[in-house]
Amino acid sequence: MTQEPTDSDATMTIECRDELASQLVDRFSLWSGAAGLIPLPLVDVAAVGGVQIQMLRRLSEIYGVPFSENRGKSILASLAGALIPASTATSTAVGFSSLIKGLPGVGTAIGALSMPVFSAAATYIIGKVFIQHFASGGTLLDFNPPDYREFIKAQKERLGVKTGAASSDKPGETSASTSG
Repeated sequence: MTQEPTDSDATMTIECRDELASQLVDRFSLWSGAAGLIPLPLVDVAAVGGVQIQMLRRLSEIYGVPFSENRGKSILASLAGALIPASTATSTAVGFSSLIKGLPGVGTAIGALSMPVFSAAATYIIGKVFIQHFASGGTLLDFNPPDYREFIKAQKERLGVKTGAASSDKPGETSASTSG
């Protein structure tokens, strides 16, 4: 069930607003993963950036925060800069996954498998950061990425638990799972 923000957002409860925002982040994370499937190096990165800026625009609407596309782009760029020290592996992996698609054969396969995962994870973390920021009364003008380093680490660990849950359920089993 998805609700679009309306003029009556002022009467929306905090729980309802946060739930709507969380659903939005989940949906845009999936779209970001799909954008990561684009087989052209760097075009996929641009598409993921477009998905993230649209997610930021929609989160701003939900929380009643004025949105500026230029400000949003600069914030996403600065947040990426803040993610690099907190998430060197993830940030480097996104760029590497995109560029490796340029290699024929195995490069294309590796990029096609890794880029969607990293794109979705980065979008999810960015969305959760902005939910927390907007819910606490923040705006695009007072956003400071370094303030969220610990929160980003916690979100990464949370994602790691979700993706690694299969390996910790039963001792002796590997994390490889079968689909179906």
